[in-house]
Amino acid sequence: MRITQGCFSFLPDLTDDQILTQVQYCLEQGWAVNLEYTDDPHPRNTYWEMWGLPMFDLKDAKGVLIELTKCRELHGDKYIRLSGFDSSHGCESIRISFIVNRPANEDGFRLERVEGRGRQQHYATRSYSLDRPEGTRYA
Repeated sequence: MRITQGCFSFLPDLTDDQILTQVQYCLEQGWAVNLEYTDDPHPRNTYWEMWGLPMFDLKDAKGVLIELTKCRELHGDKYIRLSGFDSSHGCESIRISFIVNRPANEDGFRLERVEGRGRQQHYATRSYSLDRPEGTRYA
């Protein structure tokens, strides 16, 4: 199952040149760029681990690619997301976010149904990766 989150998620994975083009666009808009990684990509898991600090004053898109390469070296078996933040309104607002790295095998999600009072049906999604401890989910 292919996890589809953020911009470009229904397209084939972006090449480094395509990522570089998107980062350049972010920088031209004055947005800060950051990288995050996780082994639990559930859509409600908004707290991914940050890779360093957001790159606020970066002017060259290749600097982000250098950091992405370092992040891939250590966390290449996890999901890595690149985000662009706009602070022009006095707060950080995400303007763009997309996955730039995926594990070789994506476990996906299962739909769980729980019957409640009065024959009500409640549904939830659960990541198959959660069946294994953190750090070994995609090993």
